[in-house]
Amino acid sequence: MVMANDLTPGRKTAVERLKALLGPRGWTAEPADLAPRLLEERGIYRGNAALLVRPASAADVAAIVKVCAETGTPIVPQGGNTGMMGGATPFEHGGEILLSLERMNRIRALDPLNYTITVEAGCILANVQKAAEEADRLFPLSLGAEGTCQIGGNLSTNAGGVQVLKYGMARDLVLGLEVVLPDGRVLEGLRGLRKDNTGYDLKQLFLGAEGTLGIITAAVLKLFPRPRETETAFIAVRDPAAAIELLSRLRDGTGDAVSAFELISRTALDMVLRNIPGSADPLTGRHDWYVLTDCASGDSGGGLREAVETTLAAAIDGGLAHDATLAASAQQGKAMWRLRDSITEAQKPEGGSIKHDVSVPVSSVADFIAEATAACARAIPGCRPVTFGHVGDGNIHFNVSQPEAEPREGPARDAFMGRWDEINRLVHDIVQRMNGSISAEHGIGRRKLAELAHYKSPLEIELMRLLKRTLDPHNIMNPGKVVPP
Repeated sequence: MVMANDLTPGRKTAVERLKALLGPRGWTAEPADLAPRLLEERGIYRGNAALLVRPASAADVAAIVKVCAETGTPIVPQGGNTGMMGGATPFEHGGEILLSLERMNRIRALDPLNYTITVEAGCILANVQKAAEEADRLFPLSLGAEGTCQIGGNLSTNAGGVQVLKYGMARDLVLGLEVVLPDGRVLEGLRGLRKDNTGYDLKQLFLGAEGTLGIITAAVLKLFPRPRETETAFIAVRDPAAAIELLSRLRDGTGDAVSAFELISRTALDMVLRNIPGSADPLTGRHDWYVLTDCASGDSGGGLREAVETTLAAAIDGGLAHDATLAASAQQGKAMWRLRDSITEAQKPEGGSIKHDVSVPVSSVADFIAEATAACARAIPGCRPVTFGHVGDGNIHFNVSQPEAEPREGPARDAFMGRWDEINRLVHDIVQRMNGSISAEHGIGRRKLAELAHYKSPLEIELMRLLKRTLDPHNIMNPGKVVPP
């Protein structure tokens, strides 16, 4: 915790005013409360904060922001603190206010006929999914951290997840927003309209902005019909190029019923089997590449399974795939998905890991994997690329683990991690040549600021800075994140 003498006089005043404004339930400075919120998910950044505030309403958030605007006190909004880029972590200097939205967790409305749900920013993603399910609807945003991440953070980072192929990114699931602006005014935009052609679509400014232009406090989200039949398949494919061809065939063969399509390398699967208790290989033989896919239909007549089986049989006969198994039950399907969801956790015991969250056109996925793998092998002989991701939408998580023979801790790990920027640049140059993106779904935060400045055009950076200066002229909204200085 930062002591009061680390703050400017104006910020000291802000801390005392906020304590009086919110009452004892609305703030804390206890080190035990602050500690887990000051460390980001990957352990790269550990910040400090003058105070943690816990507003219970949009009015509370507006009042907090007004105090901070008057005193020049910067604010770092934080949801479930599951982000990967340090965007929700305060800086080390300790002069910022950390704002948690965890108390703002109500579902304000659910309209099954309009297929919408209105939720506060602190709602856990899994709870939004459950509320939709209880109304016989589907909220499709789904990712590994859904049991702890909050919808406000999902929208602020434009989260992706496994069903982007069918339903789109987080920004595609939003119809309306309530946002507290940097001067404390509240933008009231909670409208459940699919058609509203009245000028600029202002909500899009705040989706993916990571709290740098305002604080999302509530949202109207799209719902969809619940699938009546879902078929999950785990498939050993010849190579990544075969996986992309198989995706095309499955989309054609099922009437475009593919909702998720994940590529998993054998290296990634081996790490899960080695490090995650209770994991089991769905297939008997060892293969270099796998696909995990969900196909979903609103028809419960059983025709989907037959269509998937027919397509997979033809793929095996044609040499695209070596083997495949379809889940015999929902429980078995969940076990297959646990393998995929455990890959990130399974990498941690394997030593240092240099991360990449990139996207390229789907047709370029195989070429990217081949080029990036070869380039990393030349740079660090023996390194282990852990390749997996939502290739149905072109998003690859290309994480490079240190060589297996090296010690997992100590100087060897430190030396490997010291090459992070070098390997990032090597991989991102390949992405750039393929007209891809250096951040497919994790955002920019603090970690990728230099990379963004390197790869974005000068005009794009200029426009980002212009938006930031216009909406947040005093730079109090999550400063030092997303927008290159």
